[in-house]
Amino acid sequence: MAKWFMIAIFILTLQTDAAFSKNSNNTNLRSDACTTVLVGKKASFDGSVINSHTLDGHRYRTWFDIVPAKTYKKGSKKTLLKRVNDNDKAMPLYKHVYVGEIPQVTHTHGYINTDMRCMNDQQLSIGESTFGGRSALRSDNGMIMVEQLTELLLERCSTAREAIQLAGELLKEYGWIDTGECLTIADTKEIWMLEIVGPGKGNKGAVWAAQRVPDDEVSVNANASRIRQIDLDNTDYFMASANVFQVAQDSGWWNPQKGPFEFCYAYDPDGRNSFASRRREWRVLSLMAPSLKLPPNAENYPFSVKPDSLVTLQKMVRIFQDYYEGTDFNPVKNITWVNRQGKTEISPLANPFMPYDMLPLFKINGGWGWRGERTIARWYTIYAFISQSRDWLPNEIGGVVWLAWDNVATSVYVPFYAGISDVPQSYKTPGRVNGYTRDSAWWAFNRLGTLAAQRWGDMRHDIENIWKPIQNKLFNEQNNIEQKALQLYKKDKAAAKRFLTDYGLKWGDTVVKEAWKLGDFLWTKYDEKF
Repeated sequence: MAKWFMIAIFILTLQTDAAFSKNSNNTNLRSDACTTVLVGKKASFDGSVINSHTLDGHRYRTWFDIVPAKTYKKGSKKTLLKRVNDNDKAMPLYKHVYVGEIPQVTHTHGYINTDMRCMNDQQLSIGESTFGGRSALRSDNGMIMVEQLTELLLERCSTAREAIQLAGELLKEYGWIDTGECLTIADTKEIWMLEIVGPGKGNKGAVWAAQRVPDDEVSVNANASRIRQIDLDNTDYFMASANVFQVAQDSGWWNPQKGPFEFCYAYDPDGRNSFASRRREWRVLSLMAPSLKLPPNAENYPFSVKPDSLVTLQKMVRIFQDYYEGTDFNPVKNITWVNRQGKTEISPLANPFMPYDMLPLFKINGGWGWRGERTIARWYTIYAFISQSRDWLPNEIGGVVWLAWDNVATSVYVPFYAGISDVPQSYKTPGRVNGYTRDSAWWAFNRLGTLAAQRWGDMRHDIENIWKPIQNKLFNEQNNIEQKALQLYKKDKAAAKRFLTDYGLKWGDTVVKEAWKLGDFLWTKYDEKF
């Protein structure tokens, strides 16, 4: 019986992965569905501005490296690429093809080169969440997609405001050819949410609005536009493109006679109808500020809230590992069995992380998956990061990206600093391009997460026993490591950078080895229990 169950799992895995890949460009399905959490400096435990992002979608790049700062000759060009499907590889993924060229600047900042390019050597951090928006806004008359925009901003900017202003200039001149996107942009002082949509079929440019998160508050984006009314007279908190009102009015999406302009209703009305988005908004804000008792089925939530307590790194990890456990929206709450002691309990075989999303078969909570409700933790996450930007430390030390591979519920965050020159070889080794390989860090964690999904109720404890002590150690020794780096920095900046590079190399290699060992252990321990 157990073996037939595993065969069914395999078949469902193939069917769902194929469906996911087939529909990956349909913006209405929001399949590339990322979650971002934004924390102002007075809301964090140590004064950090905290940004974050889960890159959810298995067609993205499963490796990263460090791109150093560069100097270019006057007249140099920057090549722009666009994302297209590539189904000829061992596993479906995106590839990037030539679009055109624009003038290059004479100096570019170095940056951590994840798929969406997450932080540069000036502590500028960018997260991302696709919301799609109205299909009528899509235009092919342009050159810039979201990955290229994050790269351009990190190469050329030092602050969030500078990045938003440059984004507006670039998009106006060269044109946006992507779906609706939210970028969460943080520097050492503040954090903003920038939402971008296209200018409409055949048009060149973009429509966008940006709103700043108050320093003592937190916010979230979960694949739906979150910006509502914008006050452009309040330049400390709002920015927008010159056409933001006119496009909505000309298109019949906003009538000034019927009420104030609201960006999300004008340009992403489906976002307010999506429980896949709204439920995550509710969950993040409720975990941050349970005292507010936010209703789980509301159409809108505050753009940002003041957390009940200062937000720690541990709190951020807890939020990104969430699957609504302890709420009515736990997707496994109705799947039970009778154990050997005769007690009815939630089946350890049933969980929200199964790679084949079998829950719709049981019609649980209306059917889960990328079309309907979904948890924050997700099986198809490529990587997740939590970044800190801190104005009291040099850029090389103050900027840090805590990065976890694959499903964050079965992973661990390792620190990579803004000033490092290298990452572990396994982190630089492509994963999905040529299929399964033990040379890739991502595959170590993907294998672990996929395996644990088959018996999450039991395996979660085995995984936590390994990762929790390591995660706590990394968090607890952070200050000590940074103080050592700071002392080195005062005497020899290069030595400080080597120290932090070696630290990332050491722990990156350590957790990858542990992930392979842990996967082997689970195979052995549960071999007869499948």
